[in-house]
Amino acid sequence: MKKLLAVIFALFMLAGCAPTPTQPAQPTSSEKLDYEKQSEWEFTSGKMQSPIDIVTSTTIESEDALPLTLTYSDTVEKVEDNGHAIEAEMEGSAMINGRHFELAQFHIHAQSEHTIDGKHSPLEIHFVHKAEDGRLAVVAVMVEVGTENPAFEQVLETIGSEHHIENFEAAELLPKTLDYYHYLGSLTTPPLTENVEWYVLKDTITISEEQLTQFHTYYTENNRDVQDLNDRHVLSSI
Repeated sequence: MKKLLAVIFALFMLAGCAPTPTQPAQPTSSEKLDYEKQSEWEFTSGKMQSPIDIVTSTTIESEDALPLTLTYSDTVEKVEDNGHAIEAEMEGSAMINGRHFELAQFHIHAQSEHTIDGKHSPLEIHFVHKAEDGRLAVVAVMVEVGTENPAFEQVLETIGSEHHIENFEAAELLPKTLDYYHYLGSLTTPPLTENVEWYVLKDTITISEEQLTQFHTYYTENNRDVQDLNDRHVLSSI
């Protein structure tokens, strides 16, 4: 059985490693997305769309899954409302599935786009990484309500200002362990391009109820609807 799972994993990752052209740009602040009319969004892809519901009992455990290594800057250059999310520009690098990526930006959705066993989290943060060949890999962090988060507070305080954030502790926006669910999907905003690698972290971080309320003054439902899994597999790191 382990040998079969290893074969499945190898084939899955081989498909995921194929080069892809540079991804189209995200909507600008002048292209505000209407999340109540998702059926009218530009759609150029097929049956590998994101987000999905991750059913934990059907994921495939893989002993060959490689750990994520995320090394992010302590400076956020800019935080803005880009028309579909609150987005922060920050430099960083990552080793993802044994390959080098550069951090392009991170942005925040309310409520979460992915669901775990049918359940949304209040927020989901997407750390978007880009390889030299243009391939995208997104690390997704689920956010729950609990203890106040100092890094999240810095983001809230800087939205739309001319200031940048120094001494930024990006680790506060990541759980202590980086175990993940992995599948191949798409961008979650138009043009919804496919062949994007997704790494949805199993553990969560917290923000306070007050921080969530403040975020909701910008967005309350900027999450794409859950899409069909179709014939894809979801892998689980051990």
